[in-house]
Amino acid sequence: MNRSEMIQKIQDQKFIWDIIVIGGGATGLGVAVEAASRGYRTLLLEQHDFSKGTSSRSTKLIHGGVRYLRQGNISLVIEALQERGRLIKNAPHLVHHQSFIVPAYDWWSGPFYGIGLKVYDLMAGKLGLGPSKMLSREETLERIPTLEPEGLRGGIEYYDGQFDDSRLAVNLAQTACEQGAIVINYLPVIKLLKKNQLLQGVVGIDSETGQEYECHARVIINATGIFTDQILQMDEPGARRLVTLSQGVHLVLDREFLPGNTAVMVPHTDDGRVLFAVPWHQKVVVGTTDTAIEEAVLEPRPLEQEIDFILSHAARYLSQDPSRQDILSFFAGIRPLVNLEQGVQTAAISRDHFLWVSESGLVTITGGKWTTYRKMAEDTANQAALVGGLEERPSITENLKIHGWEENNEPTDPLSFYGSDLRNIRQLIRKDPALGNLLHPRLPYPAAVVVWSMRKEMARSVEDVLARRTRALLLDARASLEAAPKVADIMAIEGNHSRKWVEEQLRAYTAVAKNYLP
Repeated sequence: MNRSEMIQKIQDQKFIWDIIVIGGGATGLGVAVEAASRGYRTLLLEQHDFSKGTSSRSTKLIHGGVRYLRQGNISLVIEALQERGRLIKNAPHLVHHQSFIVPAYDWWSGPFYGIGLKVYDLMAGKLGLGPSKMLSREETLERIPTLEPEGLRGGIEYYDGQFDDSRLAVNLAQTACEQGAIVINYLPVIKLLKKNQLLQGVVGIDSETGQEYECHARVIINATGIFTDQILQMDEPGARRLVTLSQGVHLVLDREFLPGNTAVMVPHTDDGRVLFAVPWHQKVVVGTTDTAIEEAVLEPRPLEQEIDFILSHAARYLSQDPSRQDILSFFAGIRPLVNLEQGVQTAAISRDHFLWVSESGLVTITGGKWTTYRKMAEDTANQAALVGGLEERPSITENLKIHGWEENNEPTDPLSFYGSDLRNIRQLIRKDPALGNLLHPRLPYPAAVVVWSMRKEMARSVEDVLARRTRALLLDARASLEAAPKVADIMAIEGNHSRKWVEEQLRAYTAVAKNYLP
């Protein structure tokens, strides 16, 4: 992907796209892949970087949703389990099997959750990842020696999927381009164009140059997640709010708190959610919370009570109680929940996706979750084709391999998520051995990934590289801050940037990284 080449493609204001997608998160990128793979002329515009918002701040799970099964949302669970199987098949370099154990501390919880997870297995059918089973107390502690042993009766093991969210977003952007789409980051839409009250196009502004671009299309798709209502207001001032916002927080700890490769799922917290502790990139991600908030922002910050909530619940189930000093990084993501019934608690709002067509013809897709992004995109493209009068074409994404596809790579390799691109990164190191040096002793990334991010993944800033092309910011925020000057220097050489650019980048990254430190 080359941003300059992409920008050239939108210079012709007379050109009419079939579909313009606003938003470059999981949903928007999925729609771009879906539309382009059907042969529709597709343009995607993202206000910041791909997956800058919620899509890079998930629990890192591709799952059916055990909690939704308990809520009785059977259709969502079945759909998610089917999509989980497809995604493991289409992106095996990014999505892997993950074993979970539900620790049982009450005599009734083992049989209760054991039966529920057997139902979960049945729903997955041929796309299941492995049968759930009951474990004795000894077997449970052997698998997870850091579980709180007092009162432990045993456990239930089941399987779900684990992935790297922002890496999947980057690969989806690359896949969309390979299918013929144009995708551009740092180009926010500032105006919708109408004729006779019907949408005709958008006006976007390049954040890097300030230049405006007028782009016309047969149909416009609003896939902006937490900013859904802002685009709806742009379309119809005073329009009813469609989305309720909920913040979820995760803490990242050292692997000493959860050694091995097995995750923990606590099925019932004080607020009625489930709590996960998941091995991820040789660290442990613990979360999440569900806190109603009012404002959609690109850089949400965990609330003190959310941090305390996770720490206190982790202490109940781990023999070594984590403290604030043990937190390597924390991150917050905001969920766009479709709440057509006002006053409902966010934890109880369905995670189903929602399609809406306004009187002007704006197609809005919101809600949902990473696991079902492909099905959301398929439904959206079907609706958009109707609205835009496009030729009806079948979806092919159920079996479409995602960029980087490679089987049998080793997920414990810190660079395995590059898939087939890893060979090219190693080639860069062979040509310039200095690019093999690590960015920081506590981070697993060689300097070559910075060059690769700029040349092939449209990284424009130090933050893009450390937060989303690599996951340094989430894995160890302090180490990422210490690595930032080296990253900025490499980017300056590669992009022919000035010393002033380097200084501005470091100031900007320092400001962002502070949101990830306790």
